[in-house]
Parts: sequence; C-alpha cells; structure tokens
Amino acid sequence: MPQKLGAFFRLLSLVAMLNNTHDAPRSLRSAEAIALRRQMLTEPHIAPLARYVDSLRLKHPTWEFQDFDPMDGGVEADMLFLLEKPGPMTSPTGKKQGSGFISRNNDDPTAEATFNFMLEAGIARKRAVLWNVIPGWNGTISMTTAECRAGVDELKDLLVLLPKVRTVVLVGRKAGRAQKLLEGMNLRIFTSAHPSPKVRSINRPMWDLIPRQWAQAGSYSHTD
Repeated sequence: MPQKLGAFFRLLSLVAMLNNTHDAPRSLRSAEAIALRRQMLTEPHIAPLARYVDSLRLKHPTWEFQDFDPMDGGVEADMLFLLEKPGPMTSPTGKKQGSGFISRNNDDPTAEATFNFMLEAGIARKRAVLWNVIPGWNGTISMTTAECRAGVDELKDLLVLLPKVRTVVLVGRKAGRAQKLLEGMNLRIFTSAHPSPKVRSINRPMWDLIPRQWAQAGSYSHTD
C-alpha cells in the first residue's frame, strides 16, 4: 500500500507541474515539458497505450510512431478524437525536433488550434484521447489509400484498450475512412473538419464550426 500511495503522489506532483507550467499551446517546444511527459508513460492510465505504440514500432519498423499524451485521459477517456496522420512536429528525429507525442501541446498551428478548440468546446483533458487514423510518420504528410486502409485495421487493437470510449470524433476527411469500421460498435460517431491552417484558409466556415461540433460530441458523452 505505501508503494502505491507513493506512485499516486508522484503522479499528482508531475501533473501539478505540467498544469502549472506546461499545459498551454505549443508548450512542447520545451525540453523540460517533453521530459516530464516521458516520465508519465508508465502511469496506469497511459501504460497500456504506451505498450500498444511499442507493438506498432515492432510491427512496422520503417515507420515512426509517437506516444499518446499522458496528460490526456488514456484508457480512462470516454472520447476518442481521430485525426488523419501525425505531422513533422510530432517527430523527435526531424529537422525541427518534434516532441515524440501526439499532443495538443505540440509546437505547430494544428496542435494550437486543437488546444484552443478543446477549451472552447468545454472538453476536459481527462475525457479525451487523441490519435490518428494513419498512426505513424514516414517523412511526408501525404496519405495513400493503402496507408489509410492499414491504419483503420490497426484501430481494432486500439479500441480494445479504450473500454470507456463511447464517442469517436473523426477529424478530417481522411479520418472519415474509419467510420465503416466503427459502425456497429455501439459508438456514437461525430465528424468535423481538420483544424489545420490549410482548412482555415480554403474553408473558413467549416473551420469555425469545429469547436461547436466537438462540444456537441462532448455533450452526448456526458448524457450517455
């Protein structure tokens, strides 16, 4: 029991540090914030997802897979937000030295918009987990049909690890390819545009609708 209490208070301390100094848009530009996230990957709410990512790395060694953000809900989340594909600022091996996490705190405009839209939608971090239909980074933001198909297949194993998820938000047109798999799983499925600068520039009305659509999805989960 003392050992469990020690681990619990250590987690509370880490979360407090992150909340006080590192839970802000683009805060994962900080090496300290990234290091604190890495310390949390063994915590009970995120460890099963960290092992899932390790299994992807073994299965697909030519791709780069980033970790789930332990500041989010992990296996306790009731909402899964599925975006399209990790971007270069998730990659710790790229020219710009990304974070290594799929996170709303990454140092890029899409992550910044995601952070702000989540606040506007009133969705607490502990309720959500963020992932991508194509879960790995291969040096390009382009997406092939084969990659989408393979990514959708991988979702089957992920959903087993998220027993509390009742709502899935498919974020972006390519993410919508997962809808057929998700139908029939007793899940409520919502869709929205992708919070990228490209969508903002070419279809501002759709971009502006995103927080309202996410709020609707969050409201459904609370009343489920």
